[in-house]
Amino acid sequence: MVSGPAGANSSTGSVLAFPGRTPLQIGFDRLELQRILDLYGRMVAAGMWRDYAMDFGKEAANFSAFRRAAERPQARIEKRPSLRTKQGMWTLFGEAGQILKRGHELAGVLSPLERKLLKVVED
Repeated sequence: MVSGPAGANSSTGSVLAFPGRTPLQIGFDRLELQRILDLYGRMVAAGMWRDYAMDFGKEAANFSAFRRAAERPQARIEKRPSLRTKQGMWTLFGEAGQILKRGHELAGVLSPLERKLLKVVED
C-alpha cells in the first residue's frame, strides 16, 4: 500500500455527496395553491377576474389571472425556488409584465392584490 499525506492510505475511498436530483417541474404545494385560489375566488366574486392558467416548468411555476381569456394576464404570480436565498422565490407581475412585488413569503407578495378588494364603508 502507498501512504498518502498524513499517513492516509490511498486505497481508502473518498466520500462524495449524493447528487441531488433536480425536480422535473416546479409546482405549488397545497397551502400555497389554497391561498392563491382563495384570492382568485374573491377576485371573481368582485368581478375583476374571470379565468386563470397555471404553468409548471423546470425552473418556475406560474399562476396567471385574466379578466377575459383572450388577453394578457392581469396578474401573474411566479414561484422560482432558485431565488429563495436571494430576493425571495415569489414574484408578482402586473399586466404589462412589470414586477410589482418580490418576497420570501406568499402572503406579502399577494398583499397588493388583496388591497384592491378593500372598500371604504361609511357609518
